[in-house]
Amino acid sequence: MSDTLKQKTFSGFSWSFLDTVASHGLNFVIGVILARILSPRDFGLAGMMIIFITISNSFVSGGFGKALIRKRDCSNQDYSTVFIYNIVLGIVFYFILFFSSGFISSIFSEPQLQSLVQVAGIILIFHSLGVVPEIILFKIIDFKTHAKISFATSICYGSIAITMALLGYGVWSLVALSVSRFAFKSLFLWRWISWRPVWMFSERLFRELFRYSSKIMISNLIELIYNNLYYFVIGKYFSTIELGYYIKADQLGLFPSKYLNNIFSRVSFTILSGIQEDKIKFRETYRQILRSMMLVTFIVMMGIAAIAKPLIIVLIGNKWLPVVIYMQMLCVVGIFFPLNSLNVNILLIYGRSDIYLKLEIVKKIIILPIIVTGIYLGIEVMIAGMIIHAIISYYLNIHFSGKFIDYSFYMQIRDILPSFLVALAVSSSIFFVEKSVTVSPFVLLIISIAIGTGVGFVLFEIFKIRDYLFLKQYLLKKIISKDQNNPDFL
Repeated sequence: MSDTLKQKTFSGFSWSFLDTVASHGLNFVIGVILARILSPRDFGLAGMMIIFITISNSFVSGGFGKALIRKRDCSNQDYSTVFIYNIVLGIVFYFILFFSSGFISSIFSEPQLQSLVQVAGIILIFHSLGVVPEIILFKIIDFKTHAKISFATSICYGSIAITMALLGYGVWSLVALSVSRFAFKSLFLWRWISWRPVWMFSERLFRELFRYSSKIMISNLIELIYNNLYYFVIGKYFSTIELGYYIKADQLGLFPSKYLNNIFSRVSFTILSGIQEDKIKFRETYRQILRSMMLVTFIVMMGIAAIAKPLIIVLIGNKWLPVVIYMQMLCVVGIFFPLNSLNVNILLIYGRSDIYLKLEIVKKIIILPIIVTGIYLGIEVMIAGMIIHAIISYYLNIHFSGKFIDYSFYMQIRDILPSFLVALAVSSSIFFVEKSVTVSPFVLLIISIAIGTGVGFVLFEIFKIRDYLFLKQYLLKKIISKDQNNPDFL
């Protein structure tokens, strides 16, 4: 990787990481506070509502984000065409949701759901206003501005939701959280970027972008239906409370993986898109990103699975204890999120959205019998099926994407295996400590984190894992650089 590319990549990752820590970390804190105030039933109702909002949002964005980022020279008319499309779809789908809200509530036999959907549907219009401005920030790799916007947005919607929860508004505080999140984000995007649309829709440009983005939109839609199918099945065939437990397990267990994936995926897609013509440089840059990503992912996800029980008790209380087993199993599923996302990005960068779409269809067909089995045998069996499906999906993704850069499944496993083995040792040591020590949940959590961190550090240092040394060297260089520029830095 050239020095210029390294600087550009690490600058993007650094601000993207700060964005995630500042906004999504704050979002995590907001979720914990709300879980202490609200009931599992409140979260279950909100989950039923979000199923339909999320799927509708996929139509609004339409997959044009990656199409615009991938296109070398985007004109203002490109952006404006997509912007007008987003606005029209946002309004159309809002009214579709509004008038179908009665049917949606009847599916789950929850009358309150009708008014929740009618109010929350406004999210679609707010979202449509912010799609293109956010794409522009990603395209120019301005993650610094995006971090500021994300942090400001989190402060605003978090304050509103927590205040409403404390005042006794129950599930409506979660509706307010979702609506204000998109409203403030769009407001700040328009405040902080200079782009403005020209009110001209180009059919030619739309068709050009749509040829690529339509396959991504369908693939994303399939993925979203698949992800929300679990919410639907649990809400329909189990109970609103059980859905609340699953949603909180999903939020806590998959939170780190989703946002690590968010950091690496959006930056790597932009960086790798710029060097797609040089296969050797592309492969080596990709391998370095993959190894660094999985070192962090393995340690974080396997560590969280190990400390799940004391973590749940300390953060959100004993009323959420049924979440623990779901959360531990979902942590295993979460390990594969960044892997699968990064691998399919290769297909999208090389313009093979057709293969991407076919893969998504095949992978989702595979999961159907697993979901049906889970309906009869329980939620834990369903999540076990998700783990099996994640492994199969990973193999399929790397099998097809690896051909474009001569990077096989076995080469990738060999690259990430050292980090996995260290993470396995870390999580095993934590499990051993938890079985051996009898102390309060808070003290146990502190001891477990300390032991896990110590074991990981020692093993990385002893075996000189190259990706650990790579990240360590970079961080030390940044600290030294800051120290030299500012003698009072430390």
